Amino acid sequence: MKYIIGNWKMNGSKDMAWKLSLDLHQFLAANTNVQAKMVICPPFPYLPVTHDFLARHDSKLGLGGQDCSDKESGAFTGDISATMLHDAGCEYVIVGHSERRQYHQEADSLIAQKIVAGQKSGLNVVLCIGETKDQREAGKTMAILSTQLKGCLIAGIDSKKLIVAYEPVWAIGTGLNATGDDIVTAHAHIKKELTSILGQGGQAIAILYGGSVKASNAKEILSAPGVDGVLVGGASLKADEFTAIYQAA
Repeated sequence: MKYIIGNWKMNGSKDMAWKLSLDLHQFLAANTNVQAKMVICPPFPYLPVTHDFLARHDSKLGLGGQDCSDKESGAFTGDISATMLHDAGCEYVIVGHSERRQYHQEADSLIAQKIVAGQKSGLNVVLCIGETKDQREAGKTMAILSTQLKGCLIAGIDSKKLIVAYEPVWAIGTGLNATGDDIVTAHAHIKKELTSILGQGGQAIAILYGGSVKASNAKEILSAPGVDGVLVGGASLKADEFTAIYQAA
């Protein structure tokens, strides 16, 4: 099964969340022949209204958070715990996104604890990894991916509740894309590292691609060997674009 996950980032409104959820729910209800899992990750304030809609309609649409704290509770103003996300109806949570790494200086050691917290709370964790443009041009892509995986996947990680998203930083929101060969090579390397770190369980972990994914390139990306789905940014804010990506699965 492939995963089509939409990261809304800091976009939207309550009305938009309701309307987009309705459009996506109706699409899934009318297209039961596609065996893929669609997940949306709205901003924190819109999780309740989205979950209420999905629960009311018994929707197949999955719900996730965009980040979580590594702490379960306490005096951490502005943070959201994985337990809270689960209580709000989430099944998934994204951690380690490059925007969190860049703008909030999140290190692999912190991301590792977020994975543990997310899984402990019953969430499926989507771990994002990827290289910058400078690292790519220096020929360090595979080394960076290995370093991030080894730093984030510590003892106690449950491979059955883990998804990895390869998102080359230089391709996020830029309109640029890795070539098919680049994606296949990176995903094969990630699979090898997952198996090395987590043993046999690493073989079954889904590996997604992210970075300017849209309807026009989704079919090519999703058909590449080793690609188990996509993590979508801006295109997930438009029902027709996001459903077209889903259909490409």
